[in-house]
Amino acid sequence: MEPICEPLSKTLKPLLLLFASFLLVVSLGDGNKQLPPRSPGASETAETYDKYYNYVNLTNRLRALAQSYPHIANLSSVGRSVEGRELWVMRITVEPDKDTPGKPKFKYVGNMHGDETVSRQVLVYLVEYLLANYGEEERITELVNTTDIYIMPSMNPDGFERSEEGKCEGKSGARNNAKNVDLNRSFPDQFDAKTVPPDQIPEVVAVMKWIKEQKFVLSGNLHGGTVVASYPYDDSAAHKEEGYYSQSADDGLFRYLALVYAQNHPVMKTGRPNCPDTPSETFDDGITNGARWYDVTGGMQDYNYLHGNCLEITMELSCCKHPRASELQNEWRLNKESLLAYMEKVHMGVHGFVKDAVSGAALSDVSIVVSGIRHNLTTAKFGDYYRLLLPGTYNITAVAPGYLPMTVNGVQVIDGKPTELNFNLQPLVNGAGGSTPQSTTSAPSTKHLIIPTTEAYNSTQTQAAPSSTPFLPPDHKPIHPKEFRHHNYADMELFLRKYASEFSSITHLYSIGRSVQDRELYVMVISDNPKVHDHGEPEFKYVGNMHGNEVVGRELLLNLIEFLCRNYGTDPEVTQLVKNTRIHIMPSMNPDGYEIAEEGDATGEKGRNNSNNYDLNRNFPDQFVSITEPRQPETIAVMNWLKSTPFVLSANLHGGSLVVNYPFDDDKDGRSHYSRSPDDAVFKQVAKAYSQENPLMHKGHPCADLYPKEYFADGIVNGAQWYTVPGGMQDWNYVNTNCFEVTIELGCVKYPMAKELPKYWEQNWRALLQFMHQVHTGIKGTVSDQRDRMGIPNATISVEGIDHNITTAHRGDYWRLLVPGNYAITASADGYTPVTIYATVTKDHPEVVDFRLTRLYANNNGPSDRELYSLIKELSQDQGLEQLVRSTATDNSFRYRRPKDLDAFLRGLTLNFPQITSLHRLGQSVEFRNILALEISNNPTKPEPSEPKIRFVAGIHGNAPVGTELLLEFAACLCINYGKNPAITKLINETRIFIVPSINPDGQAQADEKCASSRGMNNSRGKDLDKTFFGNSSQHVSEVQPETIAMMNLIQSNDFSLSVALDGGALVVTYPYDKPVHTVNNEATLKYLAKVYAKNHPKMRPGDTACSNNGQKGNVPDGVMKAAQLQSHMGSMKDFSMDFGHCPEITVYTGCCLFPAADQLATLWAENKKALLSMLVEVHRGVRGEVKDRSGKPVVGATIFLNSTLKVFTSEAGYFHVLVHPGTYTIDVIAEGYEGQRKEVEVTSYEAAATVSLELDLDNSIFGLQREFVVACAAASMTALVLTACIIWCVCSLKSDRQKDGFHRLRQHREEYDDEIHLNSMGSKKSLLANEFQDESESDEETLYANKI
Repeated sequence: MEPICEPLSKTLKPLLLLFASFLLVVSLGDGNKQLPPRSPGASETAETYDKYYNYVNLTNRLRALAQSYPHIANLSSVGRSVEGRELWVMRITVEPDKDTPGKPKFKYVGNMHGDETVSRQVLVYLVEYLLANYGEEERITELVNTTDIYIMPSMNPDGFERSEEGKCEGKSGARNNAKNVDLNRSFPDQFDAKTVPPDQIPEVVAVMKWIKEQKFVLSGNLHGGTVVASYPYDDSAAHKEEGYYSQSADDGLFRYLALVYAQNHPVMKTGRPNCPDTPSETFDDGITNGARWYDVTGGMQDYNYLHGNCLEITMELSCCKHPRASELQNEWRLNKESLLAYMEKVHMGVHGFVKDAVSGAALSDVSIVVSGIRHNLTTAKFGDYYRLLLPGTYNITAVAPGYLPMTVNGVQVIDGKPTELNFNLQPLVNGAGGSTPQSTTSAPSTKHLIIPTTEAYNSTQTQAAPSSTPFLPPDHKPIHPKEFRHHNYADMELFLRKYASEFSSITHLYSIGRSVQDRELYVMVISDNPKVHDHGEPEFKYVGNMHGNEVVGRELLLNLIEFLCRNYGTDPEVTQLVKNTRIHIMPSMNPDGYEIAEEGDATGEKGRNNSNNYDLNRNFPDQFVSITEPRQPETIAVMNWLKSTPFVLSANLHGGSLVVNYPFDDDKDGRSHYSRSPDDAVFKQVAKAYSQENPLMHKGHPCADLYPKEYFADGIVNGAQWYTVPGGMQDWNYVNTNCFEVTIELGCVKYPMAKELPKYWEQNWRALLQFMHQVHTGIKGTVSDQRDRMGIPNATISVEGIDHNITTAHRGDYWRLLVPGNYAITASADGYTPVTIYATVTKDHPEVVDFRLTRLYANNNGPSDRELYSLIKELSQDQGLEQLVRSTATDNSFRYRRPKDLDAFLRGLTLNFPQITSLHRLGQSVEFRNILALEISNNPTKPEPSEPKIRFVAGIHGNAPVGTELLLEFAACLCINYGKNPAITKLINETRIFIVPSINPDGQAQADEKCASSRGMNNSRGKDLDKTFFGNSSQHVSEVQPETIAMMNLIQSNDFSLSVALDGGALVVTYPYDKPVHTVNNEATLKYLAKVYAKNHPKMRPGDTACSNNGQKGNVPDGVMKAAQLQSHMGSMKDFSMDFGHCPEITVYTGCCLFPAADQLATLWAENKKALLSMLVEVHRGVRGEVKDRSGKPVVGATIFLNSTLKVFTSEAGYFHVLVHPGTYTIDVIAEGYEGQRKEVEVTSYEAAATVSLELDLDNSIFGLQREFVVACAAASMTALVLTACIIWCVCSLKSDRQKDGFHRLRQHREEYDDEIHLNSMGSKKSLLANEFQDESESDEETLYANKI
């Protein structure tokens, strides 16, 4: 029986399971009913939490679960891996085989990196938990009933198969897919155009298709390697390796979602993962912005947000990527609550349906626009949408092609439950009657369900941000101004302040300067991000009332401000303009003239000029004519404004005729005829854009009664053809900035009666909007560095055939107006190879043309250098420095400190921050008060010759103590933010900062708190210390002061790169020299350094430097001047620093008052903080490097010449650093005993110092001749000398031999002679005595030789 029963059993089991499933479905009936508890089926084994599932096991497990829970689970594959493994997805919801309208879709994706395995198992456990507890737990049942849940345990099954259990750091080859491609670097990226071939990443291709088809609402991507929740954006345009916060439009919402996961995770919420490889890494609240952590290009979470309707964050679950299986149960315990809580957040914000108001049909792909959030999503196939939002009040719009947009204002979003908001969109043309519906604005009811209705069509008017100007029905009626009157200065000021306050999210009111009579020159910015320049967003401006008695422009611009503010968020065109343009509106450039003009004046001159009686439109520098009239404060303010903002397009509103006038306004001949600019075609195009929208202007007959013969074809005219205007503003805009400006004459009557004003608005409002649209024509893009992808400021954009270039803004973005056609566009920048791109310009939208330039000279930057390089480049941009100012705010209570308190404050800093501070006693004053210098560095006790040194000094005049207090606050700000702010931390780590708060403590102790008191200016001996710095004793006119000696020693004992001295009594920055010298070799650099400080000071930058208390004149160009021009004198600290310290020093005069009231210190700190920080950035610019020989030994004392004029010397370890103004430099190195060397380097205004590494060869020259030649000559000489010596020796030897032969013969004769004598003397006594007394002092040979001779 057994062999028969076994196959029967196998046959019956599936039938029984099928039957049981059928009964369950039938008994379920309504999908929302709960099921009774159940135990695992026969094909489903209990989870043990002690093993990993390989691909086969995972497949079997998921199939078993799907079979056991068919009513709520469905297993499918979205694609296959490189090696053919299925990418399994378990769908969990009621009726999982079909889509239910209105149910939000949620997904989890795990194991994207094959060796990060915890997520794979945890998601299997989550699937099991949801299925097993459905009908068992109310929370799980509710979640499954109301949510369409998709769970992908493994996106990279191939990588998992190669991973190895226990490898915490991951296994080589397991992270990536089988083609060795990182799947989380392979999605399309908003900041990087690189692509990966689809055949290399089938997993990514499959997931992208899945994301776009399903329109998920919320998602989580589970990883491993630490414990944190990371949210978009994952990268930025700067692609800085770390530390750059890349904020998305939904940043607050993303932070909230990340916190939901982190705060429910026992380890993650602490923010301290304590991972073995990164023990010191921490995350505030357990979350981080992706790019701030580290830059990830091509990540999946950003792709979901930008292309998939879906908000996704990335959860890092464990320090160990592939822990032992025994840890899995604990990982599930740690993450279970976080996984569930995060899923539940898919039910927050606003949801509903969008339908056709006539047919009732569902509308898919309708844009859901939330006012103030620059991120839209679209409806799904049933017309349903889910827009996650934080609790608050919102204006929400539905926008669809062919339908009248619909907006609901004041939608209330509460915590805990989504608000239902349905839209019924009215077709633009009603098929039944052919009529066009009227749209109105709807306010929501207090009910949780919001169904907007109107009397006729149940529709409301909307806001939208389509890519091109939306089609509007002819009778589309936005909200227009209802009150028209003339506004005097006080009335205008209140009007502007009112709208700035009422619409603060899109407005920013500021002043660019003051008129002669001290009235503010107000400008209102209207944009969705009004206070800063958005990368890629053009800047536009309108200027009115330049002639004080031409008032229509003034009133129209006030009307325009009201119109834009009131219609933002409800009118599609206005919303589009405000979202995509930064609009600057100056209602009155000549408020003084307006105040004396008279209503009803048609053609008069009263009030036309400013208070000094100068015509402001004849006061600008002219390209053809020399303007001799003094530049007026209003003119200077506008010129500075234009130089500081990258305007693209502008209009100057006048009165007295009805025409658009375009450049040029004059020519070199001074005759009235057509003066064509290089961009004549562009000017005609933008001029016509305005005139064609004005019902009277385009006819060309402006003022028949006044000028019956005057005619302007199409309502436009070339300026010089009409009449010549030397010194006009529109030409100055075009010639000196990037801005294209035209002049619009708005009517024949200059100062019409107030009752006429509604007529002017009606004639011009469409034209005003249409002209603004012209800023979005031509080409736009970004010029960036090929290496680091950061934008290049001041790069030149040139168009072949058009002799007019424009330059890029601070972050490398640009806009170039062009008429439709084909163009060759070239981008060039100092130090880069130019690039040319061909582009086709159309009429409908700007063509995007991006450039990436390659450097001519590569800098040798190591990893640490690259990090500093990126930081300096980021902080060089105005927004980067502004962000640093905002992020380093500290609590402070300003007061003036006496010398004793000052000492205590400095010592307190060293006690609280001992690791980065050191206090140096430089000396004592006459009255024995300490002169202290605080050093701030990451290692203040250890010399770091490669780090630049900067000196901040104050209090040389005791009656000007503002600088002292500013430097004390500056020191505290740096110390407090060290370790907290990445930028400050990096700057301190890479810089040696010396702060000397008070050089003259005796004078400060004597000073009076009065604005202009001289008491305390000098030291206790009555000496002005800034006249006592002399380099040699012969120059001293009196004894050397102890304070001077202390500072001279500091200046000469350290190789400072830059010094900043703070003083008072004026509002300007001065640069060397104080003594009257005629020429300064590096004056351009000194002036540049002064400008850096001034441009970051809100009052100095526009040249607003007038001081009524001391007679200082205002409008100093760029806020800087040579010191001798302010007050020439000898013996200054600045000059001593230059001549004997080889360090440039600038002096900052912080304010007109020498000793202002203490309550003004906070304002002065706010004015100077950014500028002081900019000096910490600036000290890292210029040229730096090291000089070594071929063996690597530093060459100390080598002389470095830059462009053959500027000279510096290498210090210990062979380092050198010199600050120079931007440009190309030739570097020549000379060192004794070494050959000279030359290199070229490019210095920019936005990058860290160009690093130069120089290796010197030993000098091969002797006496100016090549070493080889000298050695050869010496060798030849020595050879000749040796040969000569040999010859002499041989000759001498020959002579010696002959002489010896003679001696030999003489000896023989002597022997014979002796014998004879001996025989003869034997018998003679007398002979014997003679023999006895012979002289023995001579040798026998000498005697015989002598006798012989």
